[in-house]
Amino acid sequence: MLFASALVIGGSAIAADDIEQKAQICATCHGADGVPINNTTPVIWGQDEGYLYLQLRDFQKGTRKSPLMEPIVADLEKQDMYDLAAYFTNKKWPNLGQPSAPSDVAAKAESAAKSIGCRGCHLDHFQGDGTTARLAGQWQEYLLSQMLAFRDGSRGNNPGMSDLMKATPKEDLEPLSKYLAGLQVDQYIGRGGR
Repeated sequence: MLFASALVIGGSAIAADDIEQKAQICATCHGADGVPINNTTPVIWGQDEGYLYLQLRDFQKGTRKSPLMEPIVADLEKQDMYDLAAYFTNKKWPNLGQPSAPSDVAAKAESAAKSIGCRGCHLDHFQGDGTTARLAGQWQEYLLSQMLAFRDGSRGNNPGMSDLMKATPKEDLEPLSKYLAGLQVDQYIGRGGR
């Protein structure tokens, strides 16, 4: 087991039992096996560590709003957020079994992605990196809800994304979310074991 005795993050050692216990709270909604309980809750297993940390921080600071997440993160220490981000990053991204987008939807999505430069941050396979979210294989409903939230300003923790979503025709958002949701890229990006 990866976390057999201790997890070393940021120069400090956290007992594996402690991090496992904290992660159990997350599993209530995000799933004990990495598959969230509903399609409006994001996959966090295998998500990029920096991105996960920033989201926890932003929920705590109130720059990202969520009546469910805000009380959960309220009492987390900075190290707790680092530890949880590292813990979930080292889990394997689950296959949600979403179908690949039909060719006409994929073409519309590719055109939209190219016009606003999605790959500039989310990379070639939409796998994300560092502080940028992985989009490939995420729940389609969650992706669409977040695109719309960036667009209408209700998700305010990334003004650059808000600007990009406002610049994208609204009718392109659903095809883009369907396309991204249907991508299973782990065999291409070397994350098959994670």
